[in-house]
Amino acid sequence: MSGTGGGVRARARVLARRREAGGTCLPVLESDGPLALRRTRGSGDEARVVLVGAMSGPHDGDRFRVDAEAEAGARLRVQSAAATLALPGQGEGEARYDVRVRVAAGAEVCWMPEPLISVRGSRLRMRTTAEVEAGGRLVLREEQILGRAGEEPGRLISRLTVCAGGVCLLDQELDCGPGAPGGWDGPAVLAGHRAVGQIVVVRPEFAERPVTSRRIGDTCAVLPLAGPAALVTAVAADGLRLRRLLDDGLAAAG
Repeated sequence: MSGTGGGVRARARVLARRREAGGTCLPVLESDGPLALRRTRGSGDEARVVLVGAMSGPHDGDRFRVDAEAEAGARLRVQSAAATLALPGQGEGEARYDVRVRVAAGAEVCWMPEPLISVRGSRLRMRTTAEVEAGGRLVLREEQILGRAGEEPGRLISRLTVCAGGVCLLDQELDCGPGAPGGWDGPAVLAGHRAVGQIVVVRPEFAERPVTSRRIGDTCAVLPLAGPAALVTAVAADGLRLRRLLDDGLAAAG
């Protein structure tokens, strides 16, 4: 971790590797400052890691990065202990939070953090990139809450990119809050909702048997992507309703 007048720099990294005797070990589990990785009890061959917020943030000017990689045959689940709050601060410029997930052939990663909450006055640019080799499996969830109860959101620019087998399956960006281009809160985007999320599921069998498009309630959809993947996307009035919609959509995607 480093701290300067421009904010705090922190990085966390986890590498999952399959043991010859079975199961998954974690030869790399590194973190510092506001980012703390903790291994917890797994299930079967799966290794589980929890990302704990050791300090508040990110604040304006902070730079956070998390790298998660699963080698061939490994199974890794990454969760977080609590929601992440994007907060205003004394640093110069917007905060940056980068997440990079890599899944080798025959490996499986479940990236299931708690929501990101954009607090009034904050400025955050978040970038999540997932690269899945042919034959790899991924379940990746993102949830964003625009403002705490009764408050307006900060500025949030969030981009999600997912590639499988060297082909880009999804590349989308959401820009919302004060200073964002007009229309972000209109009927074509969030329609007044304050919680938005998506789950991307990459499975080899989807290449031959893609999921069927369907609607879950009034504000959630399950969609096949152009490749071995499916997208569940939803908006809701609050985080609790959003989670229920995403869970129902994930179940519908199989």
